[in-house]
Amino acid sequence: RKRVTGQLPGGWKQRLALGCAILHEPPVIFLDEPTSGVDPIARREFWDLIYQMSEEGRTVFVTTHYMDEAEYCHRLSLMHSGRIIAMDSPDELRRQSSSDLLFELETADLLSTLELVSSISLVKDAAVFGKGLHIRSASEDAEGEIRTQLEYAGIKVLVLRRIVPGIEDIFVSRIEEEERMS
Repeated sequence: RKRVTGQLPGGWKQRLALGCAILHEPPVIFLDEPTSGVDPIARREFWDLIYQMSEEGRTVFVTTHYMDEAEYCHRLSLMHSGRIIAMDSPDELRRQSSSDLLFELETADLLSTLELVSSISLVKDAAVFGKGLHIRSASEDAEGEIRTQLEYAGIKVLVLRRIVPGIEDIFVSRIEEEERMS
C-alpha cells in the first residue's frame, strides 16, 4: 500500500488524504493545504465538499497559502511569523481595512511605474500584483496625482481605478503594520 500510495501524483494523494480524513465523519476536520498540487477543477471539488461538510454542521479548519481560497471561509485567521495578526470574517476584515484606498494600475512599463509611483507623497505603498500594481493611499486625490505624474513622465496609463481590497491585499497591509510597530 505504501509503495502504491507513494507513486500517486500529488493531486491524487490529496484526494486520498481527504477521503481518509472524512471517512469516519468526524465533527471537526483539520485540512492542511488540501488543494496544494491539485488542478483547478479538483480545487473547486474540494471546496464544494468543504462547504457541504460545513452545511452538515461539521467544523472544518483549513490552512492555505492561496488567498483566493481564504475568501471562501466563514472566518479567517491571518498568521505571520507564527502569530495571529488578524481574525474575523472576510467581509469584516475588508471593512476594518477600509481606512486606506486601494488602486489598481496597469502600464506598459511596470518597473519604471513602480519606482515613480512609490515616490509620490500621497502613496503609502505600491506593490506588483499580477500584471499591474496595487497602490494604497489615504487620500482621494491620489488617483489624480498618480495619473498626472505618470503622464508627465511619459508613461501611458492602461488602467487606473479604485478597487476593493482582497484578502491578499489585507494580509500584506497587516504584515507591514506589524513590522512597522515592532
